[in-house]
Amino acid sequence: KNITEQKQAEHDMINALNKERELNELKSRFVSMASHEFRTPLATILSSVNLVNRYAENNNTEGIAKHVGRIRNSVRNLTSILNDFLSLEKLEQGKVQFTPEEFSMCELAKSVTEEISSMTKDGQEIQLNCCPGVDSCTLGEINGLDPQLIRNILFNLLSNAVKYSKEDTVISLTIQIGENLIITVQDQGIGIPLAEQQHLFERFFRAKNATHIQGTGLGLNIVKKHVDLMSGTIDFSSKLEAGTTFVITLPLEVTTQ
Repeated sequence: KNITEQKQAEHDMINALNKERELNELKSRFVSMASHEFRTPLATILSSVNLVNRYAENNNTEGIAKHVGRIRNSVRNLTSILNDFLSLEKLEQGKVQFTPEEFSMCELAKSVTEEISSMTKDGQEIQLNCCPGVDSCTLGEINGLDPQLIRNILFNLLSNAVKYSKEDTVISLTIQIGENLIITVQDQGIGIPLAEQQHLFERFFRAKNATHIQGTGLGLNIVKKHVDLMSGTIDFSSKLEAGTTFVITLPLEVTTQ
């Protein structure tokens, strides 16, 4: 018995040390990544603040509006980087729990879509299709899923679609409710190289054709972990310069009012 307890203690200690090592590696990689990713938006903010002061002296409202927009976008980039890291660290430490509630999926999707719409590029459009062809869907509530986890999933997928798509393109979000909740996000973006698709959900992964676009490489890893917490699946298809489609399937209970 003593030997068994000792072996178990050694096993637990090794697991704890490995987890601590992984967390330290995560923090080190984040610091390295953040030092690079923070530089551009911070430089943009500093430059724009100086120009806003100059335009204010000349009452150039158009120039002020332009650089206020640049400052706003840069702050959003910085916030996104920090949110990605904080979300992943909570997941790694087991602090993110699956808390099922009853809520309106269509209202949640509409709220996230409106939030992301403020981040779109010129001519980009986000189309929301909630329960296409099913009139009673919007009257129902869904059970057995966590609305906060789903909000994070939608935010990550839609913000990525905006980020990796050009101007004047359409991004669609389709919600289907039946035995499962099926979320489909489709864009007309740069796509993911076939040879690199196997690494898509790995931490800090950035495809070669996306390195010129700001990002942490953590968003899809977080999405995958959230989907796993709700016992769901995530699939995707992608073609270079033709776009990417993500399909998430989550088991649920449905009650109709």
